[in-house]
Amino acid sequence: MSTPEKPTLLSDDPLSVDPWQQLRNFTRARIALGRVGTSLPTREVLDFGMSHAMARDAVHTPLDAQALCDALVQHGFETLLVQSAAPDRSTYLLRPDLGRKLSNLCVDLLASLQSEECEIAFVIGDGLSSMAVSNHALAVMEQMRTLVPSQWRVGPVVVATQARVALSDEIGALLKARVVVMLIGERPGLSSPDSLGIYITYGPEVGRQDSERNCISNVRPEGLGYEAAARKTLWLVKEAMRLKLSGVGLKDESDVAEIALSDLPKLSD
Repeated sequence: MSTPEKPTLLSDDPLSVDPWQQLRNFTRARIALGRVGTSLPTREVLDFGMSHAMARDAVHTPLDAQALCDALVQHGFETLLVQSAAPDRSTYLLRPDLGRKLSNLCVDLLASLQSEECEIAFVIGDGLSSMAVSNHALAVMEQMRTLVPSQWRVGPVVVATQARVALSDEIGALLKARVVVMLIGERPGLSSPDSLGIYITYGPEVGRQDSERNCISNVRPEGLGYEAAARKTLWLVKEAMRLKLSGVGLKDESDVAEIALSDLPKLSD
């Protein structure tokens, strides 16, 4: 009769090591929290409270839009600062519809530019996490600049406060852009208060539906890195221009394309 194999333990003392703990090295999700009697350990309760406070701060803290504009200018970007029809943060949170359209003053400002048609326009909106925009928007824009084809006409980078995603439609239309790309702070989670989203819309105009956009989510060092996000964005932009559409009709196959290119035989010297 064969002897059953001895189970492998992480330690000679199975009472001192919880095998679940090693899984926490691979995710920020709240797993393997443990318990003290029928309650959570004190450290987990405090950590939850801290994460909740950071999420609330991300939503309610206003974006220092002028500082972001100054940083963009210092890095060589032409910028414009606009605001939605929501006059303040409180109104913005209570009236999502006002965050989807420009204030009358900003409509007049963009209309007065008499800009030429451009292939792409970039909009940076505070959205529901000013922290995400402050932490990541400039770095992503620097990566974007290296990938935009030199022959494309690029509109000014528009920084928009109290902004919802649909605000990019009106801005893109006024700038006469074929495609508008919006970087915006996403709704914060308890483990990701600074997640940046990127939305791509072909033929921007007021009234576009969410189904007519492509979205790249969780852009941050702990999620999708800056360079990878920029590459995915520009791939989608090029495909949108080729197919003359964006949204559900445009499937993100950028990873497949990169794999295919990497499999091509290299030319000998």
